[in-house]
Amino acid sequence: MKIKIGIMGSAEQSQADELHDQARQLGQSVASHDVILLTGATTGSIYAAGKAARDAGALHLGISPAHDVVEHVERFGLPTDACDAIIYTGFGLKGRNVVLVRSCDIVLVLGGGMGSLNEFTIAYDEGKTIGCLTGTGGVADEIRHLVQVLNKPSKARIFYNDDPKELLDACLNGSSER
Repeated sequence: MKIKIGIMGSAEQSQADELHDQARQLGQSVASHDVILLTGATTGSIYAAGKAARDAGALHLGISPAHDVVEHVERFGLPTDACDAIIYTGFGLKGRNVVLVRSCDIVLVLGGGMGSLNEFTIAYDEGKTIGCLTGTGGVADEIRHLVQVLNKPSKARIFYNDDPKELLDACLNGSSER
């Protein structure tokens, strides 16, 4: 069975080009492995990563907060062109996060805000292999500190790296699913 890798991060569309470049590099790195990519079928750096992965040949599944394509596009303002298939949960943003993270073997965090923090805490509680792309700001750069300060036991394995390819390789080599 193929490993399922999720990329989590900010859906903000006003992010710096450098973050989108890092997102595209991460997506291309995912595509260079025989894995399945899962994202929140959203905008911003996650869109950039997902589209780059799909364009490079990866199978990209989107997990939507909407109950159908109309709500996905009209209510949530989300794209449909970067995914090979979209699963419509109808669970809203936080409910979608649970489905998305629990469906992944490896969770990669790229930048991110409160929604990404929610995704991280689900992955941490579930004992997932987690990769933080450092230098991308937001949650990805704060996780090491949060884990130390909050000191909650978990079977999660967390890797940190500022290079997308090296981060993914570390996660794949450290994943118990492989």
